[in-house]
Amino acid sequence: MSKIYRPALLIITLMAACGEPSPEAKLAELKKQEADLKQQIATLEKGLKKTDTTATKKKSVVVTPVEDTVFEHYIDVQGSVDARENVSVSSKVPGIVTAIHVKEGQSVSKGQALAQVDDQILRANMAELRTQLDLANTMFQKQQNLWNQKIGSEVQYLNAKNQKESLERRIATLQDQMGQARIISPINGTVDAVIIKLGDNAAPGSPAFRVVNGSNLRIVANVAEAYASKVKTGDQVVLDFPDINKQVRTRIGFASKVIDPVSRTIRVEIPLQNDPALRPNMIARLKIVDYIAPKAVVIPVNIIQYSLGKPYVIMAQNQGGKMIAKRREIEMGRTYNDKAEIRTGLQAGEQIVTIGYQGLNDNDLIQL
Repeated sequence: MSKIYRPALLIITLMAACGEPSPEAKLAELKKQEADLKQQIATLEKGLKKTDTTATKKKSVVVTPVEDTVFEHYIDVQGSVDARENVSVSSKVPGIVTAIHVKEGQSVSKGQALAQVDDQILRANMAELRTQLDLANTMFQKQQNLWNQKIGSEVQYLNAKNQKESLERRIATLQDQMGQARIISPINGTVDAVIIKLGDNAAPGSPAFRVVNGSNLRIVANVAEAYASKVKTGDQVVLDFPDINKQVRTRIGFASKVIDPVSRTIRVEIPLQNDPALRPNMIARLKIVDYIAPKAVVIPVNIIQYSLGKPYVIMAQNQGGKMIAKRREIEMGRTYNDKAEIRTGLQAGEQIVTIGYQGLNDNDLIQL
């Protein structure tokens, strides 16, 4: 190569060395910038996350103080109001009804006549016997006067006496028969239904009236065999009458010892106080008390949570001036509807979270 071209080649080489970087160098530079950006992004995200956590760290909750109260467990049964004296009254003798003396809703007393059955033949017989009795009385008085004067025979005197007394007994029997021709109320009460009509043929055993004593009511119910050992006479029971929005607390008056072989139940009866709002056959719901804890901690069932099969609740505690959530394991007793008895784990006066407890963990900050 000539000396003229050597300086030119040197100049070109120097220019190439001082020009734009090589692709490898450029890629390395970009990767370095990428790493720096990722580090900056991670730092910013961490800061933002910390800010968000700090802002939402306190959760709003509602707490309720734990209190001692009476806890009762019930056996739920449905029954109905029944009148101890709810009588279907019928005639004692057959015959045509000639008179009806009462109407529905009328109060009647025991022994009062409700209707009259035709007794015309009986009355005719009675008139005949009374005529015969008048004659027999006259004959007896005459024979008695003669006998007192020692006139006549003793046989004549005794025959006259026997005739008179026989007629008196026949009249008494006929009076009883005439009394049976009247349909009589056997109890004090109210005429609930007049079934028979004027001119109908009354017959023994065929209902003519229904009389109800509304002041002598009771509740009748059947309790399943499974609860037979838990229900006894004298147990407390809460009666609920949904149709009239009324509730009564009383005691069982009678609990059967024998299980019905067909229904597999026992019969219970609860006497009722006189109440004009109650009617026979009215529906009643019975809550028979089979367990009482006079001083128990009772909480809603829905706030109880479970971890590995063990129940727990979330408590609210003040630590260092801050309210925090604390998980507390509990031991449950009986439950009824939406209430649970807590045997251990809670004490009166403690604060329990009743709203907002979902998702709370130990030491989470809370605000009331």
